[in-house]
This record gives sequence, structure tokens and C-alpha cells, in this order.
Amino acid sequence: MTKPLRIGLIAGEASGDILGEGLIKALKVHYPDAIFEGIAGPKMIAQGCTALHPLEALSVMGFVEVLGKLRSILSIRKSITQHFLNNPPDIFIGIDAPDFNLTVELKLKAQGIKTIHYVSPSVWAWKQWRIHKIAKATNLVLAFLPFEKAFYDRFNVPCQFVGHTLADQLPIIREKDQARDRLSLETDEKILAILPGSRKAEVGVLGPLFLETAKIIHQKHPEYRFIVPMVNDRRKQQFMEQVNEIAPDLPITLFDGHSSDVLQSADLVLLASGTAALEAMLAKAPMVVAYKVSTLTYMIAKSLSSVKYTSLPNLIADREVVKELSQYDCTVEKMVAELERLIAGGGEQMIEIFTELHQLIKCDADKQAALAVVNLIEKNNG
Repeated sequence: MTKPLRIGLIAGEASGDILGEGLIKALKVHYPDAIFEGIAGPKMIAQGCTALHPLEALSVMGFVEVLGKLRSILSIRKSITQHFLNNPPDIFIGIDAPDFNLTVELKLKAQGIKTIHYVSPSVWAWKQWRIHKIAKATNLVLAFLPFEKAFYDRFNVPCQFVGHTLADQLPIIREKDQARDRLSLETDEKILAILPGSRKAEVGVLGPLFLETAKIIHQKHPEYRFIVPMVNDRRKQQFMEQVNEIAPDLPITLFDGHSSDVLQSADLVLLASGTAALEAMLAKAPMVVAYKVSTLTYMIAKSLSSVKYTSLPNLIADREVVKELSQYDCTVEKMVAELERLIAGGGEQMIEIFTELHQLIKCDADKQAALAVVNLIEKNNG
């Protein structure tokens, strides 16, 4: 009797748990009797994955918090690595969390266990020397975006582009009216969405600039109202203090989360550079991207960076589709000018390009990732 396939997985945070859930579902189509085990969250556990350690043990945010749990995290990594060395899976899949997973993958691959890293680290953007560790640690990298695969190809590191799960979730033609209905917004009003970032420092720097910009836009275009999705209560309180100080009369509504509906509802978006730009692209929302940090941080980042653009829409298109106002260009005057250009009709072409880019990365990522895993397993057994 053939033994059931054993698949090891480690997810390090909630987003990894979502990816793991979809991957396990898709793998069950090929291997209905497979055994899944590792570090898992509730979504992966619901799909039948045995959690040898809870995902929450690794989900730590902030430098101080990481230091406080470092001994525990290192102990878990040693324990889970030893478990898989003693009980070799047919394949091991590290889902994101590169600081944790690449070390595990390195040790397992050295002992002949096939390893996959799902979600490419941002090695293409900075610290490119990490590509050599990734090559030693993995048999295959699964990448969300086509330019990531192109980067790995330059170094002859096996990589497969599987598409982006977020592109699978959002409609190609955005459902603006439905999104506005869910947020109790009028279908015919003009809306500018503001996303000042998810970190305290980001909101501290960009929040006042965005609000000053919004004040001027409202003076010139009083038909516009403003909506803001907040990632948590701390950022909400921080931003509300800025609103009360800078723009107390601005017609502005804050939402707890609901970033996807906010972006699909918006006629225009002003946002901090980051993953929100990808979500705005997929929501077909014309945007202006801003980025500003301390001078020292900017100089360090600039010295380490090796890319022409900071926003994902431009990186995917390999050209400037959206305006990036970084550091010294990140001024109220320039943000107002770019938003005025979009209000005057400059966003229509942007929407067309966003639709093309969405179609490019909408590939049924769960299914494609599962097929890549199956192909590597069958290659082993062949």
C-alpha cells in the first residue's frame, strides 16, 4: 500500500495562512489523502493541516517585540527543523516569512529534502546578494509578479510566476456602485481616498501632507469628499488628531479596515507607497503615490535599492504609469498638481493600463502554485 504524501508547510503570519489555505485546497485536488503539517494558522488548520506550532508564535510586529520573543522564535525554528529532518516530508513549502523560512529551507535542502519558497522576498529591490542564499535554500521560488521571475532568471535561480492571489479576488471591471453601497456612500458623489500608511512613522510624516493637500483640493473642487481606511485603532487615533488640528472642517469619513471597498469606491486615490498601490491598481483607481522618510533612512534605502520605481504598478509595467512623488518631490504643491491632472481626465488612460496589468497577473494563483508543487514532486518521483 502506497504511503500518503507528506507535505511540510510553515506560514509566519496571517497573510501566509490565507495563502496556505488556498494552496492546500488546490493540492487536495491532486493528492486527496496527503498529510499536511507544520506551522499553521486557523485557515490552514481548517483545511486539515496539523499545527506542530501555532502561527501566532511567529506573528510578532516591531523590533522590540521581536527581540523579546527572539529566544522563543529561534527555539521553534530549531524544533520544527529537527522534526522535518527526523521525519522527512516529500516536499517542504515555506510561505513568505523569509527571515524564518529560508534558514529552515537551507537545512532541509542540504539533507536532500525538496524545498519551495512561496512569495519571493523583495530581493530584486535591495540586498541583491541574498539571491545566493535563496538559491542554496530552495529548489523553486513561486513569485506573484512577472518582473520577479525575470530577476531570478538573470541569476539562473529556478522560479515560477504563478500570478497574484489578490488579482484573483478582485473583479477585472471594478464594481464601484456595489462597493459604495457596502460603505453607505452615494453613487454619484466625487470621492478621493486617502491612505497615509499603516505604520506610525508613515502616518506621522504623510498624514499632515495628505491633509493639507486634501484641503486645497476641497477648496478648488468642493464637490469632493474624502474617505480613509484605517488599519487599526492606534493609526485611527493618530490620524484623527491630525485631522482635528489641520483640517477640522474637511468632509472626511474614516473606516475601520474595508480598504478594498474604499479603493473600489474612489474616483481618485492619494496613498503611501507600498502594497496599497497594488490594491489600488487592481481596484482600477487612478492614484498618486507618495513616499517620504527621514533623510538618513532615505539615503540608506537609496544606496541599497536597485530599482527605478518604488510602486508596484510601475514595476509591473516597467514604466511610469502612476506618478511617484518621493522624498524631496513629496510636497503639497506637487500632490495637488498631480491630483488636478487626474481630475481633468488624466486618469482614464491609467484605468486602461491597470486593467491590462490586472489581466497579466490574474492567473488563478492557488491552482498555479499547486501545479508547480505537483510538478516538483513528480519530478522527484520520476
